[in-house]
Amino acid sequence: MSAAARVKPEEFFTPDEWAGLSARSSWKGLALVLHCWLVIALAMALGVLWPITIPLMVLVIGNRQLGLFILMHDAAHGLLHARRSVNDQVALWFCGQELRAYRPYHLQHHRFVQQTEDPDLVLSAPFPITPASLRRKILRDLTGQTFFKQRFGPLAGQIRARTAGQPVWPLLAAEAKKQRAFLLLNLLGLLAFSAAGLGWAWVLMWLLPMATWLPLVSRLRNIAEHALIVQNSTDPLRHARTTHANWLERLLIAPYWVNYHCEHHMFTQIACWNLPHAHRLLARKGVVQRMEVQPGYATVLRLATSAPQPQRAQAL
Repeated sequence: MSAAARVKPEEFFTPDEWAGLSARSSWKGLALVLHCWLVIALAMALGVLWPITIPLMVLVIGNRQLGLFILMHDAAHGLLHARRSVNDQVALWFCGQELRAYRPYHLQHHRFVQQTEDPDLVLSAPFPITPASLRRKILRDLTGQTFFKQRFGPLAGQIRARTAGQPVWPLLAAEAKKQRAFLLLNLLGLLAFSAAGLGWAWVLMWLLPMATWLPLVSRLRNIAEHALIVQNSTDPLRHARTTHANWLERLLIAPYWVNYHCEHHMFTQIACWNLPHAHRLLARKGVVQRMEVQPGYATVLRLATSAPQPQRAQAL
């Protein structure tokens, strides 16, 4: 297997610039995790006080659920806290992800990004698609079908494949054990909110965003990062895409500078909060022009849906 080409930081930054960009922090990552949960709590409070705002709160909270994943992703690189033990425990208890399985998988993606051996290549390989195909995907996301397939699809397949007379309960028990953290945390959340007479708020402003808006913005993120990127390229400046995001896109689609994905793949030692500064430095040095950069998510979606519509057979 051939690993993807790498860049050397010293070819792009001075020693002082690189020292600042790659420095570990003992508080910035924790502050972002706290910020993420405060935004979620505030959005829930607003939804409880003014239920008319719940549709907007679903979008905000779903985006911050993605934000927790983005911060966990930084933890997978050891960037969320200067101490690795704290870094990993914060990812587990406050971002909802145990890193023992995710970290080696994700680092394999970085090692072979957009190469044949990239485990995430399946996410970007189908593009471009037609606008109709994207609409169908969006509909599946917003109706919870994608969430159910990703979370419970393997279990449903096992149930369908069982032999006649084979009991279902062992399959359910095994799946419950596998997903015990997810099930336990959501059960505790529901019970705590229900004890305060707000069980409906947990369902509408935690589970509903998780099942609808989170799958959609995760899809948009995957499209923006790697769709239509040349496979098996030897140019490390074009293995991923940076997409400029305005304030509304950052609020609803791209939290915590996730849109600077080309910089992240070029320099995996830079924490998410330093990626905008790295982008500005690269722009001043004339490097950004050589990178894969798009002006916004709408532009990326137009490119991703540029496949021609299939021609209907003409009636004879």
